[in-house]
Amino acid sequence: MTETSTPPNHSPAYDLLRAHLQVRVPLTDADFTTFCGYLRPLALRKRQHLLQAGEVCSYYAFVTQGCLRSYSLTNEGHEHTLQFAPEDWWISDLYSLLTRQPSTMNIDALEDSQLLLLDQADLETIYAACPVFERYFRLLMQSRYVVLQERVNASLSQTATEKYQHFLGKYPTIVQRVPQHVIASYLGITPESLSRVRRQL
Repeated sequence: MTETSTPPNHSPAYDLLRAHLQVRVPLTDADFTTFCGYLRPLALRKRQHLLQAGEVCSYYAFVTQGCLRSYSLTNEGHEHTLQFAPEDWWISDLYSLLTRQPSTMNIDALEDSQLLLLDQADLETIYAACPVFERYFRLLMQSRYVVLQERVNASLSQTATEKYQHFLGKYPTIVQRVPQHVIASYLGITPESLSRVRRQL
């Protein structure tokens, strides 16, 4: 991991974050400047980890360039990808972050990536200074819950083709950027099954 020098709030990375926030909550210049004061830029090389199983997760990471994923490993070494995070997405292990328990997840970079890290320990201070962020993170958690329920429902009821079509709708930019075996591990199917589905579409 490589820490980068903090860029000004009007850099492309911070412009992307501000646009992301403003779609969801009203934001003043003062609110945004205060929030940015708690962010830490970080660069990851491809295949470098932000989090490894056994560590306690402390950060939310907003992706401004590149793509990350969270995944778990079975005892046999098989990967189960839980989330992709391309540009304009947050990624973390919420269970570890909120319970302070060691993570069972790994988060790594699928491409060279640029992030803005927010320490969980700073959130209460941010909420007190800028209450709009309490609303923003409540909306973010609600969205995560909806996504989790969608994934559970899909795993129980959807065919491989339906899962892939849903994936294309959710992550339209990912399919050409991520190895097919990683997409298959997200869908819970074999790479061979994914190849058959792609040929049929």
